[in-house]
Amino acid sequence: MAPEYAMEGLYSTKSDVFSFGAWQLWNEGNKAELIDPILSDSCNADEFSRYMRIGLLCVQEDASDRPTMSSVVLMLKSQNSFLPQPERPAFVGRFMDNLEATASNFSVNEMTLSDAGPR
Repeated sequence: MAPEYAMEGLYSTKSDVFSFGAWQLWNEGNKAELIDPILSDSCNADEFSRYMRIGLLCVQEDASDRPTMSSVVLMLKSQNSFLPQPERPAFVGRFMDNLEATASNFSVNEMTLSDAGPR
């Protein structure tokens, strides 16, 4: 989760970039780098990895691959339940497809909204 979203509830296209980086670290097996340094001493790496996997299962691109809430609760409660390998999250597809276009095409659009009311 992007820090600006977690702390202030602000989501932007840069949040997608942050999320892509998290997915890339996970996919490359660098799970330890996902742990916030402040939490690293108090965080069990195996437990963190399990929770991260459950979270990634919940945001898979194909909605039919996502677990039901009852399955998520079971996964969180049981340390012995099998967890499938998560597929690509929904946001990664948009980011990867537009990565090259974003680097070469850029526009600034301005918009003004007016709310007309009685005098």
